[in-house]
Amino acid sequence: MEGTLRWILITAVAPVAWGTNYFVTHEHLPAGVPLYGAVIRALPAGLLLLAVRRRLPRGAWWWKSLILGALNTSAFFTLIYLAAQRLPTSLASMIMATSPVVLMLLAWLLVAERPTVLALAGAAVGITGACLMLLTAAVQVDALGVAASVGAMALSSLGYILAKRWAGEVDVLASTSWQLIAGSVLLIPPAIVVEGAPPALDGDMLLGFGYVTVVATALAFSAWFTGLKHLPAASVGLIGLLNPVTGVLLGTLLAGDTLATQQLFGIALVLTGLLLGQPLTRRMLRRTPPRE
Repeated sequence: MEGTLRWILITAVAPVAWGTNYFVTHEHLPAGVPLYGAVIRALPAGLLLLAVRRRLPRGAWWWKSLILGALNTSAFFTLIYLAAQRLPTSLASMIMATSPVVLMLLAWLLVAERPTVLALAGAAVGITGACLMLLTAAVQVDALGVAASVGAMALSSLGYILAKRWAGEVDVLASTSWQLIAGSVLLIPPAIVVEGAPPALDGDMLLGFGYVTVVATALAFSAWFTGLKHLPAASVGLIGLLNPVTGVLLGTLLAGDTLATQQLFGIALVLTGLLLGQPLTRRMLRRTPPRE
């Protein structure tokens, strides 16, 4: 049980870090350059992890790194950058909050992990809580931003399950570095063609990219893929609901937002849904003796 709790806590680092990413991207990174934004975020993170592990891909991992890099880095980072620039944080986070269900379905199809009743119930409760927490007022809906957010959620979910399927073959830090680097390399040619010269970065932007590179990318993705290696995909997906919770609490701390009763209830539902889908909860329920 202690081992499972350890992996849950490690995995939780990722959505908490990602929950800050929308705010940093929207407030501190240059708009209109999603391709370069993805490259500048991912490439230094991949090189940092490569420097730590000092391992290069071998055999099939050359093409596996390209596939994972295309899904989890090239597509995801570009689309999430675009969504963060075009959508309110609440709407972008709400769309991403549906990812636990997508992860469960893909895990069932690709790695034979059939979702449990508790995991499905946790997803329903958690997503309901996310909607209550995030949709507190009318928001401006941008069609391209919504499409980008949905695409980021769907493609990354596929990439995560493939990473889980291949997780037993190599070290997590090494495979994470390879896909970050591969995804960045794939993005450089279209970035040059579509966006021209790289954007000029001032001090504030450099600090922003430094944060998303080290914390929201290198650290977060290492924690996330570690969780996928050791926990069921359904459990990891539900832990991901800490992403919007972090975003809401960050708005309260930094922007002076006030938490409404509806939001507090939503946070409570998210945390309840998260707990319902964890292996620890299932084990505790099995061990609870029946009442006479």
